[in-house]
Amino acid sequence: MATITVEFISCLVLCVVVAMPMTTQAITCDQVVGGLTPCIGYLMSGGEVSAACCNGVRGLNSAAKTTADRQQICQCFKSLGAGGMTNGYASSLPGKCNVNVTFKIGPSTDCNSIK
Repeated sequence: MATITVEFISCLVLCVVVAMPMTTQAITCDQVVGGLTPCIGYLMSGGEVSAACCNGVRGLNSAAKTTADRQQICQCFKSLGAGGMTNGYASSLPGKCNVNVTFKIGPSTDCNSIK
């Protein structure tokens, strides 16, 4: 029968720790911009929402798995000054795409309060 040494166990633990992802990458503003680029026309002046826009909205919603992700999307929206922020188009976008989001998108949204 083989004997398990302390060195073997230490090596095994080290390998497992190194192989584990240390942090999960939060959503970036670049991802938000990429997802919403097809929506620019709607965000600026309303009208029809394209299928590509709704696919981007759905993709962002699916990617927003954590509180940090949702807060980041909110912050990106606000920092980018998404055209619809002042005219209501941004807040109506999820509904137009039949996407249920857990927070209101708008200039007065407190992104830190989003869970």
